[in-house]
Amino acid sequence: MSSKTDKDLSAENFLEQINSPAQLRKLTHTQLLQLTTELRAFLIQTLNQCGGHFAANLGTIELTIALHYVFNTPHDPIIWDVGHQAYIHKILTGRREQLGSIRKNQGLAPFPSRDESSFDSFGVGHSSTSISAALGFCVAAKKNNTGQKAIAVIGDGAMTAGMAFEALNHAGDIHADLLVILNDNDMSISNNVGALSNYFARILSSKLYSSVRAGSKKILESVPSVRKLAKRTEEHVKGMLVPGTLFEELGFNYIGPIDGHDLPLLLHTFNNVRQLSGPQLIHVITTKGKGYTAAEKDPIAYHSVSPNFLAPLTVTVNQSKPKTYANVFGRWICDMAAIDERLIAITPAMREGSDLIEFSVRYPDRYFDVGIAEQHAVTFAAGLACAGLKPVVAIYSTFLQRAYDQLIHDVALQNLPVLFALDRAGIVGGDGATHHGCFDLTYLRCIPNMTIMTPSDENELRQMLFTGFQLTTPCAIRYPRGTGKGKQVEQTMSSIPIGKAEICRKGQSVALLAFGSTLHPALSVGNILNASVINMRFVKPLDGKLLRNLAKTHDLLVTLEENVKAGGAGAAVSEFLHQQNILCNILILGLPDRFIKHGDPNTLLAEANLDVASILSAIEQRLRYLITTSSTVTDFLVQ
Repeated sequence: MSSKTDKDLSAENFLEQINSPAQLRKLTHTQLLQLTTELRAFLIQTLNQCGGHFAANLGTIELTIALHYVFNTPHDPIIWDVGHQAYIHKILTGRREQLGSIRKNQGLAPFPSRDESSFDSFGVGHSSTSISAALGFCVAAKKNNTGQKAIAVIGDGAMTAGMAFEALNHAGDIHADLLVILNDNDMSISNNVGALSNYFARILSSKLYSSVRAGSKKILESVPSVRKLAKRTEEHVKGMLVPGTLFEELGFNYIGPIDGHDLPLLLHTFNNVRQLSGPQLIHVITTKGKGYTAAEKDPIAYHSVSPNFLAPLTVTVNQSKPKTYANVFGRWICDMAAIDERLIAITPAMREGSDLIEFSVRYPDRYFDVGIAEQHAVTFAAGLACAGLKPVVAIYSTFLQRAYDQLIHDVALQNLPVLFALDRAGIVGGDGATHHGCFDLTYLRCIPNMTIMTPSDENELRQMLFTGFQLTTPCAIRYPRGTGKGKQVEQTMSSIPIGKAEICRKGQSVALLAFGSTLHPALSVGNILNASVINMRFVKPLDGKLLRNLAKTHDLLVTLEENVKAGGAGAAVSEFLHQQNILCNILILGLPDRFIKHGDPNTLLAEANLDVASILSAIEQRLRYLITTSSTVTDFLVQ
């Protein structure tokens, strides 16, 4: 790096000199220790300015340094699971100065993205995909003889998904040269990680252990009974020493657990494992929020932080925070559970996000967090429904995609009364393309037996949840992230007539058919154009009687939805009118046929032409066209 001595260099800011892993590898081990301190300070200060995923990234600083120091990245691909813990990875791979733009419009992606850097070997955002993807890299490396060593970094939470174990089973079966890092940040390290455990980690990762182990097996091949006894003895002894029996049974050489904040130990272990062939799993214990006391004590609260989180808290008197849609759901499910003891709440590791905290405390025997296992969550709900209970699955729109077969095969095909509360529908903002709820109306609408509702405000959400719970068939209610327009939520609950829309404004010539959150811009446009505005409320079934009447009394029908246009609510309206042999002009407005990146939701909606100005412009453009082609359209365009 330079001709200066280690002592001279220790006073420098190494972080500012690191723009690639190649530069990182020029540092001594002593200098790397200083770099960890600099990285923690930089991450805390930067996220205080821009916000973002916090606790998990503080916990992976030493791990990330060690991986890039030992392995030849990007030739050796690192595949991060989910990727919310990859900020340090971004910093060390040339994106330090851009970190302040993360999750913002035109800024760094919130998760690893192949479009952003060659060091981002695989695009991620959803959980439990890393081992499968890394195995793909391994097989390709063997076929192409590239000598690459693929590394999957997966958190302990992601190991709750069956997909991770499917990949582990396959990798062990084909004896792939795969390295899996199990980043365990929930287990106490006081007993498991100490001098004794670290000693065994060194032994189990060494060439000597592997060669003796392999050599002994060859010697004993000719004496089956002795070999069997030796194998059983090895497994028994190793099972007592380390919690790796399961991974060994899947064909992996298990190493650990080791302290994920002991950088010299990580470097030593990784250097040993790099020389080994076959599937390897290193169990690393880390602490979420490491180095920031408040985050260490409450990693959930500091999972993701807002800008200026370091500022001292100020107490405001008599100032209540606006209720989010998730808060409305959380209040409703507690109220409904008090009325109907059959209600069972299920969530795939989204207790806080779905606001099930109070429910989990009040009704612990009726609350099930199944972990990151969406497929299991849905089929588990189906089993409950078959047994006469009333399951409510609280799940994000983007995560229900992961259980699509179960939704069709186990719930809808059997026509079971499972209620799906789909949070984060539509544009979600900083988490970007992997988390936007853009597709649910499309993938739900084609499923038989499914009722789909789209509340336009907080009170309507409460009443729709009550309505859906009364059904004896599958039902999905999709609602957006964050707060609504502050509509007063009624304590009483009443059913909404199934498939009945609501006329919010009567106008002329143009009828705006709004689904869910798009009602509010539709009302603004309706006031400007003196157009009719309809709160459609239901995507399936549609209000056929009202649609037939609107088609006869208006020159143009405009559908609005925060879902992709392809196969969405607007497509449903168009298909219905076609089936009724009703010829009318229809303009479908929704999200475009492309993946929408991260950024401020209002900006993203404007870019998708779903803000008031864009909607107004699209309608006026269509009317101008109709005026030139038809004498029946009234020219009432705003001059």
